[in-house]
Amino acid sequence: ERGGAMGAGAAAAPAAAAQTEFTVKLESYDPAQKIKVIKEVRAITQLGLKEAKDLVEGAPAVIKKNLKKEDAEAIKEKISKVGGVVVLE
Repeated sequence: ERGGAMGAGAAAAPAAAAQTEFTVKLESYDPAQKIKVIKEVRAITQLGLKEAKDLVEGAPAVIKKNLKKEDAEAIKEKISKVGGVVVLE
């Protein structure tokens, strides 16, 4: 039994290291760039203006979930360019 428990723990570690789905989260933004950040969030999420504004003003907030790493990185780069601080989870 003991060996089985260790084996399960070892199997879980590589799975965690090879994350396949990412969540893009807006942590904060430069207040001077708020409008640009809202526009970018709208373009990415296809939310309405009010919804995008509420999401940005409510930071930290999740922008998108269950993305491939390449897609998540692309969104992070776009929002970072306009003054947003984004993390991938």
